[in-house]
Amino acid sequence: MNHCGQGISKFASASIAAFMMFSLVSGALADEKKPKSLAESLLQDIREGKVKASSEDAGAVQELIVKRNIPIKYETVRVLMSTPNAFGPGAACVTCHSSQDPVNSYRGLDLSSCNGIKEGSTEAPKRALFVPGTDPKRDILIRRLRNNRMPLGTGFHAPSDTPAFTTVKNWILDGAKDDENFRKNVGPLFRKPNSFGPNTPACTSCHMSNQEPPSFHELNLKTHAGIMLGADSVAKGVDKSTKVVIPGNPDASFLWQHLVEDRMPPGISPAENRDHPSTSILSLWIKQGAKCD
Repeated sequence: MNHCGQGISKFASASIAAFMMFSLVSGALADEKKPKSLAESLLQDIREGKVKASSEDAGAVQELIVKRNIPIKYETVRVLMSTPNAFGPGAACVTCHSSQDPVNSYRGLDLSSCNGIKEGSTEAPKRALFVPGTDPKRDILIRRLRNNRMPLGTGFHAPSDTPAFTTVKNWILDGAKDDENFRKNVGPLFRKPNSFGPNTPACTSCHMSNQEPPSFHELNLKTHAGIMLGADSVAKGVDKSTKVVIPGNPDASFLWQHLVEDRMPPGISPAENRDHPSTSILSLWIKQGAKCD
């Protein structure tokens, strides 16, 4: 072979080698950019110790579905709403909430259809249950599935329109002031047994200081300052404490919500898990936009 041929051969070999190297590098880069499958992602997290061990359904749902943002179809929500015991021991949600006719369905709330769920209650005052695409933890639908009525153990049969309730509601509406009305009429209700339900302890039996223990959620209902400080002021810091009273707005005040709103399904024990796996799945559907397809 002449020198020209040898030159071409060496050039060709170098070109082939360079091409192969480029292909390998490109392939590696492509693999890096290629999204991992759910199974691959889970396996990697397990190897790296990022998956929490849990023998409960709630833990499995958090690790396998919520943390990986599995798309939730409306069909899943429809089944949950129509299945007994879906959110804890009790009748299916659609047993009581099946149409927008308030004569036959409580609050004119239709949980049997996607549009009905998104529209919310139609009986005055009409209210949506959540805002699609946002975290619904504090919205009506999810808090009614999670929050226990106070005092703890108060049943759905206990009235929520007695003078005691009216006194608290009007106090909040009037600005939740530290005035004579609070000192003589409102404050004593939290310190007296049976104020908001028969055979119930005083609110201050469980909420008496901003230290936990002994006070649940570091909430002090003994004083006006304690009430307005709110909950978890030590754990979160005073500036980030959870406000339980919003002056002028009882419906947005956690204190009022816990006094009057029954946990669903009706009659469910306050000992039942607040973070039921089905509630987590429903919340994820809402966060994802509450799509009806």
